[in-house]
Amino acid sequence: MTWDHPRGYEPLQACSEIWQQHTGVQIEWDRRSLQDFESFSVQTLARSYDLIVIDHPHVGQVTHEKCLQPLDLPARYAELEGLKNSSVGASVDSYYWQNHQWALPIDAATQVQAWVPGRLTEPTQTWEEMMVLARLGQVLCPLRPPHSLMLLFSLMAHLGAPGCPEQPDLFDPAIASEAYNRILELSDHLPQVCWSMDPIAAFEQMSRVDSPVTCVPFIYGYVSYALEKFRPVRVAFSNIPVIDGREPSGTTLGGTGIAVSAFSRASAQATAFAYWVASAQVQRTVYAASGGQVGHAAAWEDESVNTPVLDFYRATRATLDGAWVRPRHSGYMDFQQKASDLLNECLQARRSASTLVFQLNALYAASLKGQSVK
Repeated sequence: MTWDHPRGYEPLQACSEIWQQHTGVQIEWDRRSLQDFESFSVQTLARSYDLIVIDHPHVGQVTHEKCLQPLDLPARYAELEGLKNSSVGASVDSYYWQNHQWALPIDAATQVQAWVPGRLTEPTQTWEEMMVLARLGQVLCPLRPPHSLMLLFSLMAHLGAPGCPEQPDLFDPAIASEAYNRILELSDHLPQVCWSMDPIAAFEQMSRVDSPVTCVPFIYGYVSYALEKFRPVRVAFSNIPVIDGREPSGTTLGGTGIAVSAFSRASAQATAFAYWVASAQVQRTVYAASGGQVGHAAAWEDESVNTPVLDFYRATRATLDGAWVRPRHSGYMDFQQKASDLLNECLQARRSASTLVFQLNALYAASLKGQSVK
């Protein structure tokens, strides 16, 4: 099971065809929507699928539910160590929880800046430059839950207080308030449709010939839209616009990893494929060539991988390497949904930051009760 976007399924289908030629093992891929990918129960999927593409905030939940097989098997230690040494940012470590590796990164992503060459001569460098475009009606920003919360996290981390997942007060009152107020300021100049937009919807609108959009300052990178002829207009990517001269770091890590069901009757074959598709050779060749957004550092640095996508990887590497890893305890996913809904409610009603921060910390503290957070 993977997710329903060409970036999510086309490279896996291409890799599976080659795998079958080499091993005789056939792998068939089903898809689920991006919204389901972000919220659907992995335990339910694990009872129906051998291989599952997940994102790292689920690892606490899947560990608690015992629905995935650990991938740090003794026979695979050397391969796993090689992947750890070739991680882009915290991609490999984000799937490590309670002394086990629950997935292998096949796709690395974080919130970066998207912009359209020809509408802009270069990406915006600062928050102030970006706000000039926003006031002209040229900016989108996906705010559909959970992406509004991801933006709040990103701005908090960029401003120097990313929050400690082990502590109940995840949101520093002063920094969270500044981040909230910046989102509030930005949202005043965004079209109403942004409240119902996820990244894919934003890219689809941005890549139309008649779109006025020049920039999306914080959005999960989608390499597909940088490919020639993928859509009528190509989108380029860069590091985020920074605040007060900071480094372009702090955005909220995304990406996907490939996991093996604990209930699989073909776990050896599934594990072998997972390691193979995450390897440098596959990532920098068939996976990238089939529209995948690669997760291995060797592929991120490869000239032949960067050239067809307007240097997507080189242009966003600093932001990815400085990305922040979300909490991952088993109560986090429920918190993420509730916090995102609350944030959007407060933003749209223009409520005070102090009230929101207090409520968010209360929700987060409740999510930690009785949970292991390491």
